[in-house]
Amino acid sequence: MALIIAGERSGVGKTTVTLAMLAFLAQQEAKVQSFKVGPDYIDPMFHSLITGRPCRNLDPVLTSEDYVKACFARHSQGVKYNLIEGVMGLFDGVPLTLPDYGSTAHIARLLRIPVLLVLDCSRLSGSIAAIAQGYCNFDPQVKIAGLILNRVASPRHQALLENALEPLSIPILGILNRQDALTIPDRHLGLVPTDELTDLHRLFDQLATLAQTAFRWSTLLPLLADTQPSGSPPATPPAPPTPPVRIAIARDRAFNFYYPDNLDILREQGAELVFWSPLEEAHLPPDIQGLYLGGGFPEVFAPALAANQTLRQGLLKTLRQGLPTYAECGGLMYLCRSITNFAGETWPMVGLLPSEAQMGQRLTLGYRQITALQSTPLLTCGQSLWGHEFHRSQLTVSPHSPLLASQSYHPNSPILTEGWKMHQVHASYIHLHWGGHPELPQRFLRACRQYKMNFPSA
Repeated sequence: MALIIAGERSGVGKTTVTLAMLAFLAQQEAKVQSFKVGPDYIDPMFHSLITGRPCRNLDPVLTSEDYVKACFARHSQGVKYNLIEGVMGLFDGVPLTLPDYGSTAHIARLLRIPVLLVLDCSRLSGSIAAIAQGYCNFDPQVKIAGLILNRVASPRHQALLENALEPLSIPILGILNRQDALTIPDRHLGLVPTDELTDLHRLFDQLATLAQTAFRWSTLLPLLADTQPSGSPPATPPAPPTPPVRIAIARDRAFNFYYPDNLDILREQGAELVFWSPLEEAHLPPDIQGLYLGGGFPEVFAPALAANQTLRQGLLKTLRQGLPTYAECGGLMYLCRSITNFAGETWPMVGLLPSEAQMGQRLTLGYRQITALQSTPLLTCGQSLWGHEFHRSQLTVSPHSPLLASQSYHPNSPILTEGWKMHQVHASYIHLHWGGHPELPQRFLRACRQYKMNFPSA
């Protein structure tokens, strides 16, 4: 039982539609599992808060087609409804083995799930029919189950749209008027994460009320009920080795970009995850054997991170002693000498990496095929895989011996180098999903066990 919420392009309102549908279904006390196409971290936070279940990313670029099918099969079992939020426009992907690899359409074909297409109707009337017909006919393997008309200005505007679409016989399954009073705060990397917002339950109630009146549930619910997920769930993973390896996970308002699958894989391979806040705690958790510093917004919370001087000094000492550490993007920034925020204020950080992180207007975004130039607790020298980069900061000093060679999916794009290997620290701007690469956490946990042998009292 599943449906994909897609947009004809970015910014048409598919996140609002998805959240509204999830909020309505959750109010019916139905078990709902959500998924998100692509590498995004923030939209899934909203999904998870509504459903009470971790939202799962479906990204064949970062993982593989087989992993996407296995992930969906595993997590779609035992729930009443499965909703997948798409990414960008329906056919927007990267030209790898398919022209639209990793797109919402690719996932729809792969999982054989129909699409609910969201159309932005502002500044359109009769032309909406041409857009709808084009999307419905572009790829016969992608089934458009119906349309959601968003940002409809008035009853007269709605009548013009419906009259234009009537000859196409495409079901209109929802109509949303302009919602000026219903907004979700955003900033330089998208929506503001849920940990920083208050009164979200009021917002979710508003979304559920909107969904109740805007969507044609008499058609949608049977459609969901008639859609059977493809594939079968994977076998139960073997029992993890004992004793468990204690891994500290930085998780608070400053650091919260983690794929739930990465954390699950660590647990399945024998890790005990110890969640801990660099904002609020003066010391690392006791008896840890490894550290995972995920991405997030350290630039927003730089004053508080800088004020926690006891932690910064203790962490620096422990890292120099060889604690195996994996730091992504925001975690990399935290390990620098300082962070300069958008206001031009500079705040001291951990100081392991001999560089400063400075915020700017330039957005670095996209998939990267990386090759390890050094061995780290995570990668072996020469290993290649795909990652994702998404940040507005730049480092003032490049490493003399870079960690990674990085190239986008464009065949003539330049090969760039970045990332740091110092002591047993792997620090890079590149985000990695371990779903298609179980050898990465395996290697990390081996390094963590070795650290405990070398520093038994750590």
